[in-house]
Amino acid sequence: MASTLPSRRSFLALSGLTALSVSLTAACGSGGSGGASADGKVALEWWNIATTEPGKSLFPKISTAYTKAHPKVAINTTSLENEAFKSKLTATTSSGKLPDVYQTWGGGVLQQQVDAGLVEDLTDLMDWSSRLSPVSLSPYKIDGRIYGVPYDIGMVGFWYNKKLFAKAGITTPPATWTALLDDVKKLKAAGITPIALAGKEKWPGHYYWAYLAMRVAGLPALQKAATTKDFTAPGFVEAGEHLKELVDLKPFQQGFLGAGYATPGGQAATMGNGKAAMELMGQWGPSVQKDAGADLGADLGFFPFPTVDGGVGRATEVFGGGGGFALRKGAPKEALDFLKYFVLDNESKLLASNGYLPVVKGAESQLTDANKKVVAESLVKATGFQLFLDQAYPPAVGQEVNDSVADLIAGKKTPEQVTASITEAAKSA
Repeated sequence: MASTLPSRRSFLALSGLTALSVSLTAACGSGGSGGASADGKVALEWWNIATTEPGKSLFPKISTAYTKAHPKVAINTTSLENEAFKSKLTATTSSGKLPDVYQTWGGGVLQQQVDAGLVEDLTDLMDWSSRLSPVSLSPYKIDGRIYGVPYDIGMVGFWYNKKLFAKAGITTPPATWTALLDDVKKLKAAGITPIALAGKEKWPGHYYWAYLAMRVAGLPALQKAATTKDFTAPGFVEAGEHLKELVDLKPFQQGFLGAGYATPGGQAATMGNGKAAMELMGQWGPSVQKDAGADLGADLGFFPFPTVDGGVGRATEVFGGGGGFALRKGAPKEALDFLKYFVLDNESKLLASNGYLPVVKGAESQLTDANKKVVAESLVKATGFQLFLDQAYPPAVGQEVNDSVADLIAGKKTPEQVTASITEAAKSA
């Protein structure tokens, strides 16, 4: 998720690799952990980030149903919290070995794995890819080739507590950055913590800078910077200045710098328990609020990230991503069959869990939650899409974005230092 969503943003690329039709014997010798045994049984290693509901309960049910229907297939599951997963996968990637099926947000991280020859090219193997929406597939496309299977897609925006807004005298969600800052002041005046933030985990904070960069400089400028490896343009500095405007208002909950996202007392719990009026988070936000804290129910609302006066970015340009799975090169053919089952046969279950948004064309009609519908409709109307920066860019660059923005929020870096650090990381990558 989070970290979840991701990226999530520029979709780069490489040519296809070997086919999944590789023999099971060859698959066993390709360096992965799954494969066939002498009796013809196949063991798949599956890494995911389903450590919170609804995935925590739903994913095991889906894998169990699959293995029950395919008794010669065993699925060994490893579920890790977002940051722990990234660390483990980075170490595993460095060793040249990946699990058969693993979580991916696409973008630059996936590109590096493809460049290293570690990922299966699924383009010619997914004769069912046309059943998936183009936006859900886009993070996993590299040079027009498909390297991942999406199960969720969405966008980041503000989830807010209608009751707390009303208590502060706020009648409509802010449409501009200036209005957002004014609302933060109103909430503080009413004795309400305006925003919940997981300062310890860093990735939630980068959402603010990324969105502000999109709104001030525009989506094309952000995409160009990824190519030129130069993030020092005035628009990016201004993004940091606007974020500092917010930080200077001290809008976050007490102890936010040490707070996790889905942990007890963390960002999601603070929001779910009604102790903060807003959080900037992806489509999974409500389900994690409920899992870590409580369900706000009808009091929960959603609004897109505001525009910035004088900025060239539009409100219809969205920042986000989803979740998907990639296969290691040479994975058993059963791995892709499992993913086909996971997505196509279980889309209704994924949507009914209220934790995911549709990737199958036409499935959006199944949504019943009003906020999920708003997110889905925003995606349909989107005039531009940017993947999470810590996934869109190479890992070292994405990490620098997270680290530098976290330092800005903590008062340790200036807006100019943020752009300089990201540029240095980009040129060194």
